[in-house]
Amino acid sequence: MADDKDTVGKLKDLAQLKGQLESIQRRVEEEVQMGLPNGGSLLASPFLKGFLAGYIVAKLRASAVLGVLVGTVTGIYAAQNYNIPNVENAVKEYLNSLKKGPK
Repeated sequence: MADDKDTVGKLKDLAQLKGQLESIQRRVEEEVQMGLPNGGSLLASPFLKGFLAGYIVAKLRASAVLGVLVGTVTGIYAAQNYNIPNVENAVKEYLNSLKKGPK
């Protein structure tokens, strides 16, 4: 009799866990869909960017986090006080000029 109750309890626990996993999966799928801009790609998703940033920070040591923090503050200071070109636009223009070929 004790084995039957134990088995039934384990089955109930498994059913509950399955329901929780399905709920988590639905929430993640909804967040990913909501995070995608119209006509955007998965790489533009804020959900994915946040996940990757969190993963990277979790893998870094405390000294590396301090280095990233100092670098970020230095970059903000430089961007506000000096005429720093937009690197993203510069790279896009360069790649577009390579696609067009020599003039």
